[in-house]
Amino acid sequence: MSHPDPGREAEAAAAMGFDLSECVQEPIHLLGRIQSHGTLLAVEADTGTVDTAALNTGRLLGIEAEELVGGPVTRVLSPEGWAEALEAGAQHEAVSLVLPVSTDAAGAPRMFDATAHRQGPFLILECEPRAVAPPHFARYYQGVRRALTRLRTSTSAAECCQAATREIRALTGFDRVVAYRFEGEDGPGEVVAEELTDGHEPWLGLWFPASDVPPQARRLYRDNWIRVIADVDDVSVGLHPPRQAGSGLPLDLSNSVLRTVSGFHLEYLRNIGVKSSMSVSVLREGELWGLIACHGDTATTVSPELRAACEFFGVAFSLQLAAIEERQQAEALAASRERLDRIVSRVTSDLETSLLAGDDALRTLLDADGAALCRGGRSHFSGMTVAPALLETLQTHASGLAPGTVWSTDRLSEEPDRPGDGPTSGPAGVLMVTLSRSGDFLAWFRRERPIARQWAADPSKPVQAGPRGERLTPRGSGAVFRAVVRGQSPPWTPADRATAQELWRALTGLVLRHEAELRALNDRLRVANADLDSFAHAAAHDLKEPLRGISNAAAFVIEDAAADLDATTVRRMHTMRRLAGRMDELLDSLLHFARLGRGGLHRVRVPLDRVLDSALEVAGDRLAEAQVRVIRRDLPEVYADEHRLHEVLVNLLVNAAKYAADQGDRTDRTEHTDRTVEVLVDTLRTPAGGTPRQTVVVRDNGIGIPADRQGEVFELFRRLHGPGERGGGAGVGLAIVKRIIERHGGELWLDSEPGRGTSFCFTLGQGGGD
Repeated sequence: MSHPDPGREAEAAAAMGFDLSECVQEPIHLLGRIQSHGTLLAVEADTGTVDTAALNTGRLLGIEAEELVGGPVTRVLSPEGWAEALEAGAQHEAVSLVLPVSTDAAGAPRMFDATAHRQGPFLILECEPRAVAPPHFARYYQGVRRALTRLRTSTSAAECCQAATREIRALTGFDRVVAYRFEGEDGPGEVVAEELTDGHEPWLGLWFPASDVPPQARRLYRDNWIRVIADVDDVSVGLHPPRQAGSGLPLDLSNSVLRTVSGFHLEYLRNIGVKSSMSVSVLREGELWGLIACHGDTATTVSPELRAACEFFGVAFSLQLAAIEERQQAEALAASRERLDRIVSRVTSDLETSLLAGDDALRTLLDADGAALCRGGRSHFSGMTVAPALLETLQTHASGLAPGTVWSTDRLSEEPDRPGDGPTSGPAGVLMVTLSRSGDFLAWFRRERPIARQWAADPSKPVQAGPRGERLTPRGSGAVFRAVVRGQSPPWTPADRATAQELWRALTGLVLRHEAELRALNDRLRVANADLDSFAHAAAHDLKEPLRGISNAAAFVIEDAAADLDATTVRRMHTMRRLAGRMDELLDSLLHFARLGRGGLHRVRVPLDRVLDSALEVAGDRLAEAQVRVIRRDLPEVYADEHRLHEVLVNLLVNAAKYAADQGDRTDRTEHTDRTVEVLVDTLRTPAGGTPRQTVVVRDNGIGIPADRQGEVFELFRRLHGPGERGGGAGVGLAIVKRIIERHGGELWLDSEPGRGTSFCFTLGQGGGD
């Protein structure tokens, strides 16, 4: 069977004619009734005017509710008592105090235990008659002290729960006290500890369906530490007026100690033979962990002092459970420290490769069947792999969480946005820690592990016919239902979550340190590049002047004294002029290359067709001279600096003209093969990998480049042919192309084969060419 949940139980109940959804949806804080052993007044805090009164005020306070409403509260409470109650309820918390209340105008006042709390604009006063002189809390001091001592000496959660049930039963005298732990926020509950009198059937180890404590009841248990039902057969008392004038709803009794409970719950208690009950909430980090549930065989009124003692004990119990859990987490972290250190020690800037090395250390860190690192749109696995749809769902979920947040479930098939056909198609549980706000995450996965459980009632039949017709299934029948829970993985423990978060902290520290080192290196490189740019600009500019002097001096010697010089000297003077001219060209190229690093880019959306037209105006003659035909495809707009992109295309087109193939250079020597250069845009994957991106391609069918020399063509002043071969040149054009592309944030690469031509490919960074 699957894990029972309220929805499935409701379906099963509906099939039997009982609408369990009424129980789940019932607004139990707006029932508009209280238990009859006390009475209630809702008083406007600012004016002291009674707004709402219970219908039993006449019997308990001496004045009927209809007469009290609209009048001052001081008709039944002294001004001093009202001031004390107002001060006690000022913190919006339920505070107990003892107040004298006048029963009528002439009679002697009666003593009441009053509980005061704020609810919106009202101070809610709940009065319970006190038949004897009020005892002090010291009456319970020894019992509470003994109970707290037992808690402090507990070393495990199970031992702590057992101590709690034993001490609460000793304090209260209830016939059965159980510690009841919920599985998750809306899951079923398990009895993990129990104390009971002879003759009662034990419940220890039994599971109870989630519908036994519906969601709205769990919210009230979370917000109120204690809840008491004095008599399940009590004829509850209504309020006057029954609804609030402003909202049209009954008075909100969420924090009331006298509030009656749902008829479904009262029927449930009767079915299991309970006459009175008390529940003490157990919280963990603000969420409901479970309950200490007390059941009595007879009607029992619990005094405010005893309620306060039990409430105090419940707080201490919650804190002790938290301390035990934190100690267990610390011990688990210490036990896994060696494995954590081994994982962290091998992490490098290549996080994907180093973290998911082949020894399964990451996967086994949390005893998982698989692990995955999803970062930058790429997924890397250790152990089992999972469907891409699940990874996309987890990424969407991670993008809404702060970095370092740990999220887990052992019932992945029950998540509302779970993709796939069911738990058998992939992992049943996942624990994920977010790495960034963009949705990067690290996750561990566990397969389904069937779990055998003993249920106090058949969880597939939450309703059975009883003496009052179809009702919630009676408990305590002596029958134990054994069922296998499917669709779940072993639960993720607090220690698992703590270990995952500790790994995130360590990885964050390493990444931040790598980023700091990279920033420092980049700063040094920026300074060095700026110095080199300045040096190159100054050198190119300042060296041109003496160079012109050398060239001019050689020219003057040739013009004025050539007749008087021997042929060797004249030849040397001509060589000097030629070399000076060559050096002047190199300095011009160097100056231009330096300027590329100094000027900014002006990037706009520009039609690539227009840029190609302007480039052909410059390079067209060279292409025509080399008999190279230009082929152009449909070209889109790109996001680039138009002038720099023009320069890129000019250099690539001139390069195609220079290295056009003669018939003897071709591998494919068909008679009709002509010289071409083609400009197109395609969607390609860069050599670095990743998602295919829009790429500009300039493809020729020239002589090609040998594989072992392809890395040299982008180097400054590097030519693969002699100075006078293939049209000459300074060997700067492709270096300029590379620098312009890199300044755009793009990538440049080539694909070439000797005798078959060369394709130069480039992207243009974010916003264009990608």
